[in-house]
Parts: sequence; structure tokens; C-alpha cells
Amino acid sequence: MGLEIRGVTKLFGSKTAVDNISFQINEPSVVGFLGPNGAGKTTTMRMITGYLTATDGEITVNGQPVDPTNVSLKSKIGYLPESNPLYTEMEVHEYLKFSAQLSGLNADATKNRLDFVADRCGLREVLYDPIYRLSKGYKQRVGLAQAMIHDPEILILDEPTSGLDPNQVIGIRELISELAKEKFVVLSTHILSEVQALCNRVLIINRGKLVLDATAEELLHRSTGSLSIVVKTELPAEKVAEIFQKALEPNRCSSKKNGGAVSIQLSLKDSDDVREKAFDLCVANHFKMLGLSSSGTDLENIFRELTLGSDETGQQQ
Repeated sequence: MGLEIRGVTKLFGSKTAVDNISFQINEPSVVGFLGPNGAGKTTTMRMITGYLTATDGEITVNGQPVDPTNVSLKSKIGYLPESNPLYTEMEVHEYLKFSAQLSGLNADATKNRLDFVADRCGLREVLYDPIYRLSKGYKQRVGLAQAMIHDPEILILDEPTSGLDPNQVIGIRELISELAKEKFVVLSTHILSEVQALCNRVLIINRGKLVLDATAEELLHRSTGSLSIVVKTELPAEKVAEIFQKALEPNRCSSKKNGGAVSIQLSLKDSDDVREKAFDLCVANHFKMLGLSSSGTDLENIFRELTLGSDETGQQQ
């Protein structure tokens, strides 16, 4: 059981939306699928669900190629699109029953699954309300219930907590975590704290290319740190930066002089703690230390590092 994408490319005319990406998900987990607007996330999700066909490459679920005409294979996938299309004139229970029937569930299975998703998605009190009367948060929960109604093995969730209040967000996150004990969940979101809270693994796509595939543990090891130092000295800023670069060997070192003070910014390797070395270096060079602060590099900074400068002007997702 699993999901595999091998060398998948998607072209829209002469435009490459997804460019030769490959990854596998072999065990139940939550995989965060991130990227700036227009990076290719939504296109990839639509290809996984069979809504779009890849121009090149192959997508398989449980070893079977995804084919838009393979209804039985599609029944193994649940999809909550970002746009969350709903039949708003229907009552909630009618819409969910209709969705279950489209997935081939019989009457008994439909009733059981409707009870399950109504409880888990917090829809009991609005089951007999027309969807058009619901708030955005409730509509989002109906969309999630639709994705779950047929008990799929794989859940593709595009911005599942969009429009929810903080309490609802916590509830949906807890639900996703529980589902991931036995299901494959691919989660797209712009809320990076949500990724850190939920995901066992992170994929980042930029301009159609996969630029990161790392587990949560690997991201911790990848993280770097930064150190800011302000010293009082008559030396030029470039000379001070040279001293720190030679002694501490950071990834990057920049400096700026303001009056009699020099500000040094160090990007460190593997979150090294060099504060004591920096202090000793200041003493040895007769620098008067005016300030020192350190910080770690989190997922947000890793994301920016990998995607900064990408086109966010509405290219095809």
C-alpha cells in the first residue's frame, strides 16, 4: 500500500507547471506539501487524484497507475480541494449521502460513515441545514467530511483549515493526526506552524521542481543558526568580518559600521553555539562587545531560502 510519483511532468501548452518530480509515501503519515503560489502544488494534487493527467511520468497507488477512468482506484483517494466545491442548495446530510453513493457505498455503509464523519468533523448540529446557510468554517468541515466519507486510504487535503476559527483548527489537526495512524495524508498549507505541528515529512516544490524532501528529524539537523554581534572598535567593518570569518568559519558573515560600532551577522553551521568563542575573540582583539544575540533557523526560513525570488504573480498552480 502506498503512493508513488515517478518523473512526473505536467505541461499547459508551452508552460511547465510540474517539472520531473518524484517521491514515494510508503507508510501512513502526514506529508506536508509546500510551495509558493504558482509552484505546482495544486496541479500535482490534481494529478494524484486523477483529475488531471500527467504529460509525462507515472503516478501509482498500491502499484496501480492512476487513470481518470479507473473508478475503483479513485475510491481509495479522498480529496479536499482548496476551492471546496459544494452543492450549496443541498442539506449537509443529503450532500454527504450523495458523495457516499458516488463512491459506491451501499445504504448501510453510507449510514455508518455518515455517523462517523458527522461526529469527527463536528457537523451534528448542522446536518439538516442547507449548505448555503453555513459559515465558511462549517463549509470547510463539510468538504473534509466529503473527502473522508468513503473511508479512503489516501487523503489529499489542500488548505484543510482555511477559514476555521482557532478551536476548529485544533480539532481538525487532532483529527488529521489520528487519521494518519492508518492513512496516507498529503497536506498542503501556507501555515508553516501547522506543518511543524502535524507533519512527519515535508516536501517543498518551487517553480515546478521538488527542492526539498526531508523528514521532520532531518529538518532539525538541517536547521542552522544565526549570531548577531555588535562591537566597538576603530577597525574597518571588513577587517572585523575577516577576523570572525577566519576564527569561527560560519557559512556566511556580513558586517556594517555605524559610527564607532560594527555589527556582525553570522550564519552558522548545524546550529553551532559559538557565543563563548565569539566573546573570547572579542577579548583577544580588544573589541568592546556592545551586544550579542542568537537565533535558530526554522521551517519558515528554510522555506524562504528555497523559494525566495519565485514568481508569485498567478502562474498555473
